[in-house]
Amino acid sequence: MIQNNGKKGTVRVAEKVLGFMAGSVLRKYRPLVIGVTGSVGKSSTKEAAALVLGGFMPTGKSDGNYNNEIGLPLAVLGIGAQHGTIARFLLAIGGFFRLMILPSRYPKALVLEMGIDRPGDMTALLRIAPVKIGVVTLVGESHLEYFGSVANIAKEKRRLISSLPADGFAILNADDERVLGMGKKTKAVILSYGFSPDASVRADNILLQETDGVIGSSFKLNYKGKSIPVRLPSVIARHHILDALAGAAVGIAVGMNLVDIAKRLEEFAPLPGRLRFLSGKNGVGLLDDTYNASPSSVSAALSTLGEIPARRKVLALGDMLELGIGSEEDHLRLAESVLAVGTGLVILVGRRTRALGEELLAQGMSRGNVLQFPDPDSAAAVISDLVHEGDLVLVKGSQGLRMEKVSEALLRNPEDAHALLCRQSQIWREKPFFRPAEWNGDA
Repeated sequence: MIQNNGKKGTVRVAEKVLGFMAGSVLRKYRPLVIGVTGSVGKSSTKEAAALVLGGFMPTGKSDGNYNNEIGLPLAVLGIGAQHGTIARFLLAIGGFFRLMILPSRYPKALVLEMGIDRPGDMTALLRIAPVKIGVVTLVGESHLEYFGSVANIAKEKRRLISSLPADGFAILNADDERVLGMGKKTKAVILSYGFSPDASVRADNILLQETDGVIGSSFKLNYKGKSIPVRLPSVIARHHILDALAGAAVGIAVGMNLVDIAKRLEEFAPLPGRLRFLSGKNGVGLLDDTYNASPSSVSAALSTLGEIPARRKVLALGDMLELGIGSEEDHLRLAESVLAVGTGLVILVGRRTRALGEELLAQGMSRGNVLQFPDPDSAAAVISDLVHEGDLVLVKGSQGLRMEKVSEALLRNPEDAHALLCRQSQIWREKPFFRPAEWNGDA
């Protein structure tokens, strides 16, 4: 008990020191701070916004998913995610004194990812980094275990929008009623984005296109009566088009024109583990979406699986974690979407997915096409023998299920895993799979 309290105390001290240093740097350099939050899509939206702004002014951004009370200050101080914990802290102290004492070129804009795990998290982040432009992607079930309801999650994320100044911008997903409703709680200018006809920044005429075996997207970007074509050669999912639209809205907020925005977005690509189309071995197509999972993100990924032609659609799904008491029902409800996209083979990993497997069998799938594995290693060991040329395989699961191991087993060139997949640092690769704590007590 004393050891746990000591550890918590150390973390709190580190958070306070890092927060003080980051706040001091922001007060000295006064960059335009763009805050991005949401249950899904934060990292990809951050990347899109930083990419767009980078063509207009020197822009910094959070590295990886640096989005909590330790990660956000590290992002402000310019410390990357490739270092170990002690090294990061020492580099942060050195970076702080360098930025405060020596002449330094600091970004004119910072795009910061702002994640919440528990009530009060957003207030703590805003205390470190007050935001001028706030972006909310979507409110879903992530971390429901700690909030009790989606409404409470929305309330916490809304603090970002409520904090904006009158000369700021609230950039809100028009396709999510909870997000759009946050506009009632802000003094800032509202820019909505999405596929809705009422969105300020809107996409239509969306097409999937294949060029030299690579699948990408195109759409028309609409704003205030103007329309311009946008090509996204590395994007296959509609929700990543939403991320690009949010990035476009950030560009509009700072005064960029649509032509320049469209040109910048051509380089937009989802981060590793965020629904990317990769070449698999023996002519298999791989949709790698292994960074994390929630009911909304799994449904979105399944929609993409359904839109791409293939000889056979295959789903490899690991447990969705941190869903609280409704976890079994959330997994079970996925059965309708799995069947709707015509999935011919379902590979389930973990314990929470058992409910989905039983429901698929109850609705008529044969037992030979619904396979259950206890962990990602056992699934990775056999998946290459289960799929064939022309199959399209969607691999997804919560971070704790380590489903990137399954994707690696399918890659055409496994030696490229470090560049293509998530969690490929030496620390992560050496870390074995551990059963999630919420499995404790399961039969």
